[in-house]
Amino acid sequence: MNKKEFRVLIKYCFLKRKNTVEAKTWLDFEFRDTAPGKSTIKDWYAKFRRSEMSTGDVERPTEVVSDENILKIHKMILSDRKLKLNEIADTLQISTERVHHIIHEYLGMRKLCAKRVPCELPFDQKHRRVVSPLKGIMLN
Repeated sequence: MNKKEFRVLIKYCFLKRKNTVEAKTWLDFEFRDTAPGKSTIKDWYAKFRRSEMSTGDVERPTEVVSDENILKIHKMILSDRKLKLNEIADTLQISTERVHHIIHEYLGMRKLCAKRVPCELPFDQKHRRVVSPLKGIMLN
């Protein structure tokens, strides 16, 4: 059985006024290997108690990670590298989790000393790290 079918069965138990323990026992008896866990049943009972009777999945917007938002975030970071995730999220009206995902996955940046920088260093910066700043000699 899939998740949606189990949700319908959990809703059936809820409407029959069974408690979560009785619902879990019944589901375990009927579907030994595939029955949902106790916490899943409790979560769905809590939703049903709040009058959220839909058993379907919630549609999540996919347009948040768009080329337009990626470009906006990139411009914001380049103009001020000390921006915080929540400041960017508030400006664009998207979640901080999505901002974090865009910065790390799409822009390939990470936070270094409170500034966003590309993960890969250019050749000249790599070379400067190898050259000793005091003596000007190569370190091996």
